[in-house]
Amino acid sequence: MAKNSLISGSIWDEYSNKVVDRMNAPKHQGEITEERAAELGAKLIVADFGAESCGDAVRLYWAVEESTDKIVESKFKSFGCGTAIASSDIMAELCLGKSVDEAVKITNIDVEFALRDNPETPAVPPQKMHCSVMAYDVIKKAAATYKGVDAESFEKDIIVCECARVTLDMIKDVIKINNLTTVEQITDYTKAGAFCKSCIKPGGHEEKEYYLVDILADTRKEMAAEGAGQVAPEFKDLTLVQKIKKIQEVIDAEIRPALQSDGGDIEFTDLDEHIVKVRLVGACSGCASSTATLGGFVQVKLQELVSEDLVIQEVY
Repeated sequence: MAKNSLISGSIWDEYSNKVVDRMNAPKHQGEITEERAAELGAKLIVADFGAESCGDAVRLYWAVEESTDKIVESKFKSFGCGTAIASSDIMAELCLGKSVDEAVKITNIDVEFALRDNPETPAVPPQKMHCSVMAYDVIKKAAATYKGVDAESFEKDIIVCECARVTLDMIKDVIKINNLTTVEQITDYTKAGAFCKSCIKPGGHEEKEYYLVDILADTRKEMAAEGAGQVAPEFKDLTLVQKIKKIQEVIDAEIRPALQSDGGDIEFTDLDEHIVKVRLVGACSGCASSTATLGGFVQVKLQELVSEDLVIQEVY
């Protein structure tokens, strides 16, 4: 199914083609029965996990060859949104052919990364990242059931957010992979800090060893050190989504505040090659100085901070 047949605009473009394909035609949806497991000479394992924050739930089926601990068949059932279905489908696929000990090392970061069309572009909008966390948790429940242990015994990483079960390594990886710059973005991508909020910064109702504000600052320092001497990609080499995101960031940070201080505002509507289409609103709409504002301020800022080739065009 084509993307624009359901949703049009930049939000729909934030979903990778792989996610859309898995939403519409999951490859591993279904169940494994006791009879099917017996045919395979395997032990049937069934594990459930539900996310209280959104009401989504997933059931994971494994057929495990006990002599090798190898997962010879893996299926799922999902009760949730399309992103939960896509994440569960790729999760079930990642488990196939692995031993239980290997499968338990699969994280939600691995699931999301496997759904990307290219390594640089996230597969889903940040607010849907939590769907892949269910996959991370249900695998551990399945492994715990198979081994007859508590699922917590597999959690060797440092947990920063107890509410969402988000680890220190996961947060650092998400910051680096997606070049995050704010705590709010970390919460969007991982759900860390979305609930009791104690892990965001000191002063919450529960004292923590690690806080998101400190993790972000330390990780950004690491990224700066690792990237020293590297040249950032030119604007012309970015994907369309990356170009739009870059322009929107500059408009939000450098242009809109100045216009809003005078009672006006600006909306970024489209990018056509090097032409940035915008709409002036509020006091700026119909203002006698609108032409000067667009050419002498908005365009100059975008050329200075994004690309000298950009040209502003007002739409109505």
